[in-house]
Amino acid sequence: MRERQQNNRTRIYKISLWVALTISVLAFFIVGYFYLYDRIPGDIKLKAGVEHTLNLKLPVDGEIIRTSENGEDVVAVSGQRKSNIPSDSIHIDLSSAVTMKADTLESYRMELKLFGIIPFKQVNIEVIKDMTLTPAGIPIGIYLKTEGVLVVGVGDFDGPDGVNYAPSKYVLKSGDYILEVDGEEVSTKDAFIKTVERCNGGEMTLTIRRDDATFDVRVLPELNQSGDFKLGVWVRDNAQGVGTLTFVDESGNFGALGHGINDVDTSTLMALQSGTLYHTDIISIKRGTNGSPGEMTGMIDYSDDNILGIIDTNTNHGIFGTCNDKARAAVKSKPLPIGLKQDIVIGPAQILCSVDGEAKYYDIEIKEVRPDHNNINRGIVLKVTDPELLAVTGGIVQGMSGAPIIQNGKLIGAVTHVLVQDSTSGYGIFIENMLTN
Repeated sequence: MRERQQNNRTRIYKISLWVALTISVLAFFIVGYFYLYDRIPGDIKLKAGVEHTLNLKLPVDGEIIRTSENGEDVVAVSGQRKSNIPSDSIHIDLSSAVTMKADTLESYRMELKLFGIIPFKQVNIEVIKDMTLTPAGIPIGIYLKTEGVLVVGVGDFDGPDGVNYAPSKYVLKSGDYILEVDGEEVSTKDAFIKTVERCNGGEMTLTIRRDDATFDVRVLPELNQSGDFKLGVWVRDNAQGVGTLTFVDESGNFGALGHGINDVDTSTLMALQSGTLYHTDIISIKRGTNGSPGEMTGMIDYSDDNILGIIDTNTNHGIFGTCNDKARAAVKSKPLPIGLKQDIVIGPAQILCSVDGEAKYYDIEIKEVRPDHNNINRGIVLKVTDPELLAVTGGIVQGMSGAPIIQNGKLIGAVTHVLVQDSTSGYGIFIENMLTN
């Protein structure tokens, strides 16, 4: 009996060891799989007429398949072998360096397998026009007018009878845009409030946009204790702030911020009806410290004489529009070629920004490149190393969003965020992401 119990314990011990070993191997494989997955960008851009080398050194191979309609060939080099990509596909091996060159603006799809067996990842390859952009680095004042009015909150109020009313509860919610009232376009917050107050208590039809859907809702206003009709909503129709102009192209088109303008209360990307860039002077800088981000404060004169340009779009990867001659004259730097994500290396780089009235280059260190990070505004991890900038700002401060990042004579991205716990460090967006607005 004792021997049988001993054998059972031994058997259970061996099974437990095998289970633990199996779990460990699976965990190692899963972690390794996702590590390799993140090392390969989901989208690769190539500049037409320029050789690009991918030196990932990963146990992955696959096929490059043409997805564009015209039939131009692309020359690829894998190791020391040269091959013309035919009209259908070509095999590549990413365990060694792969150099690709395209002369025409086309699109391809790279279908990869791990160890040549396990289906792994699909990568989109887009050939874009080679271009130069002028890094700006100057502070800008921003005024953005929303399309309709943005609902930032829904609440209740007491009526003249002492009863608590919440007319918009379960009808509207934060992040909704009210576009029309009873078929009439909503232009401003004040106009909307006055329309509600003049409704005489009748049911109102609101045309709203929620996410990507536009539809009508009905709501019955109620009187508050002041005798005014209300819907029980807080709304906003504009946003203002200070940021940094990233680049201007040869046609006078600009990009700035490297991230979108979101409503401060709802975190909703604000739907743009119109927007304007203004000249701004930095009047004070609150130095950043660990745990307390700093801030540049600008003085903006919202007059026609101070307009620098018109904002056309507000996207998750920046604001974009057209500069005027005054803005172009304020940008003193020289045009630079763009650098794509595969051109970026760990090591020294610079940012261009203005903290004392003049745009200057300051030293930084690229600490990490995340080619396939799920947050497009955080593909570059950087650290400020310049003693002069550290003395003035403590590193990265609010208002510096959009400061261009330059490495090896190429414009590679823009500053977007600061780390709260380390004011010297932050994130940047790849310039190629800003160019897909």
